[in-house]
Amino acid sequence: MRETPDTTLRASPDHALAGVIANGVHRLRLRVYYEDTDFSGIVYHANYLRYCERGRSDCLRLLGIDQSRLHREEGGLAFAVRRMEIDFSRPALMDDVLDIETRIIETGGASLTMDQAVMRAGALLVGVRVVVACIRDGRPARIPTSLRKVLAGMLAESGNG
Repeated sequence: MRETPDTTLRASPDHALAGVIANGVHRLRLRVYYEDTDFSGIVYHANYLRYCERGRSDCLRLLGIDQSRLHREEGGLAFAVRRMEIDFSRPALMDDVLDIETRIIETGGASLTMDQAVMRAGALLVGVRVVVACIRDGRPARIPTSLRKVLAGMLAESGNG
């Protein structure tokens, strides 16, 4: 459901865990658990990939893009990470509450570029730029027009479109 003027997309009861999209930015809040950390209580570096994947997946979910249905009904269409750049600035610690922010930066014929930030109390911990490819049978496939329109709407709201 979209509200004006702040263009906020709030999670329905079915999507209560999916975060919120406001002004072209998806925000997902999560807590760091013991299982996320190494022996010193610091988040193990590979877990930031998981956090960002959750952010991207829930962003698409709130935009109405059901990846399971997309794969099933569009002949095996899927999104796959093609490239990531990760900048680790500060560590997250056990019991921290993190906000994963996701912004769409650019859409191409068969790709989508997103910037993500892992934040704690407004401070940047990890910055990520990810290029996601739309694929079918392991090969690039054009992003369907219906999806492109939804993605372009979020891109425009963020001021990047």
